[in-house]
This record gives sequence, structure tokens and C-alpha cells, in this order.
Amino acid sequence: MSEADRGEWGVAPPSQVPSGTWLVADVGGTNARFGLVEGPGGALSEVRALPTRDHPGLAEAAAAYLDAVGVRPVAACLAVAGPVTNGTFHLTNAGWPEGDPEAVRAHLGLAHLDVINDFEALALALPHLGDDDLVSLGRGRPDPGAPLAVVGPGTGLGVAGLVRTPSGYVPLPGEGGQVDVPAATDREIVVTRLLRAEKGAATAEYLLSGAGLARIRRYLAAIDGRPALNLTPRQISEDRDDPLCREAVDMFCALLGSLAGNVALTLGARGGVYLGGGILPRIADVLQGSAFRARFEGKPPVEDYMRAIPTALIVHPGPALVGAAARLAQSLPDLEPA
Repeated sequence: MSEADRGEWGVAPPSQVPSGTWLVADVGGTNARFGLVEGPGGALSEVRALPTRDHPGLAEAAAAYLDAVGVRPVAACLAVAGPVTNGTFHLTNAGWPEGDPEAVRAHLGLAHLDVINDFEALALALPHLGDDDLVSLGRGRPDPGAPLAVVGPGTGLGVAGLVRTPSGYVPLPGEGGQVDVPAATDREIVVTRLLRAEKGAATAEYLLSGAGLARIRRYLAAIDGRPALNLTPRQISEDRDDPLCREAVDMFCALLGSLAGNVALTLGARGGVYLGGGILPRIADVLQGSAFRARFEGKPPVEDYMRAIPTALIVHPGPALVGAAARLAQSLPDLEPA
């Protein structure tokens, strides 16, 4: 994205935003990452990760972070890995109960609080990422006025879009990780059958996530009559000697390419499809050499349409925090200073 785009779209002028410290967060099923921002355009500071399991809810985790850094912010945007609907939020892959944003705001003593989906925040970050924050995956050139999309496997699988309007960028959050597995090869079809037999549904998140990578390797071992082993997703992604680990990672990348292509077609994301989440940066070299891009483009009869769409891996260490700050810059101009 150009510097002009970053300054012109979706960020309020500093003069319209009340002064003070903002709290931003990216809360997943495993870790809750928090940081501080001094107003619009400010750099992230005091970024820390807290294990989600160590806290009974979002308010308590945020309070623990603020106690540790000794700061009381005026506003916050907390991005959570789960749906935010009808005035409530739910963290899909954690044991926290359904939450009420107003209760969290009161608990933390904030003048303003936004609670949004984590991939809504990741989508909002896209206009603010520079070349050093991205690794290109194949060809394609972005259409500057077209929608963008972000897809990311981590503890779960997130999907979101971003649409440019005259008044700023508008995110399109959803639960795209819950679509069906886009199996194409014979081996993928058998893996999908095993998944359906075990889980009762062939949901993409069951394969395109950390637990999903381990599941793929276990299914491949069952197909070949080999020991399943008890390997973590990190062990599987880093083991380049074990043939089943290599195949599991290759299948993971290929399925992700098909899913990302489906998202691009659904949203008309000719502005680009970006890959986030915690898994992919660890296997960036494998991803670049995998079938990801071929499967992304392989959508007859619209291959030419797909070839024109760029894809890139996000390597910024905290993009959802950047997006949370962008959300506050959009929503805070209407807030009267305290």
C-alpha cells in the first residue's frame, strides 16, 4: 500500500481524536496479545502476550495486562477470535464464557471500547502494512479500488474482507473458516472422509489450523498403515525428514490455496488476498514452493481472473494490533474528550 493510501483512507486526522493512551489487543484461543498506542499513527509499545487459559475472561486478562504495565488507557479496541454479534462476543477456541462489551468497558474504566472479530482487525491492518511486512506469493497486481481479503490459520481459521469506500475502509468479518474442506486430490478426499467420520463434518478449520495440521498427518498415517505418532504442529512443520510430515505440510498449503481462491472469488478480492495467522510465517519457504499458488489459480474457467490477483504472506509481528488501532482512529472522532 502506498503512503498516500495509508494517510487518506480509514484514519481520522489526529486533531479529531481525543488525546490519551489506547489499549489494543489480539485475543486468540491460545494467547491474548496486548499493546499500547499513543493516538492515531502512534507506534505500538509494551506488547505482551498472556496465556488465555490463565484468565477467566477478557476483562480479567486485559486488567492483568494493564496492572503489569501500570497504564490506564482512555479507550480500547479488543479483537477476539470469534463472532461478535447482537452486543455479545464469544471466543471460539477458549473456555471463556460469552461476554458483554459494556461489562468489559465498565470493568476496565474506559471511556470507549470496541470489541471486534480478530480478522476484522487483521483486515483493517492491510492498508497500513508496508513492503517489509509482506512476502509475495506468486504473480498478480492489485486493483487499487477492489476489495481485499485475509485468510489465516492459527488456533482456528479466520477469514475476512475489506472494502474501500469514500469514507474509509469497511471490514467484512465472518466465519469463513467454517466452510467445507476444498478437497481436490484423491488423498485429500480420503483425508476429508476420515475427518467427517471423526468430527461429523468436513469443516475447513478442522484441517487448516494448528490442530488441523496434526490431524492431517494422523490421517495420512492411518491411510498408509503407519504409526500416527504424537507430534505437535510445530514438530510437524519443522520436520523436513519425515515423509508424512512433509506431505501433511504440502497438503495443508494446497488446501489453503484452494480455500484462499474460493474467498477471492466470493468477495471479488482483486485487491489481493493476504495470509495471516501464527503458523504460516514458520513455513514461509515451504509455502512459497508449495502448490498454494497453483491451487489458488486453478479455478476453471476463470484462471485468467485468478492469475491477476496477488497473494502475500503477512510477516508483521502484530498486524491485528495495527488493525485495532486503525479501528479506534475511525470510531473515536465522535467521542467527546473526557
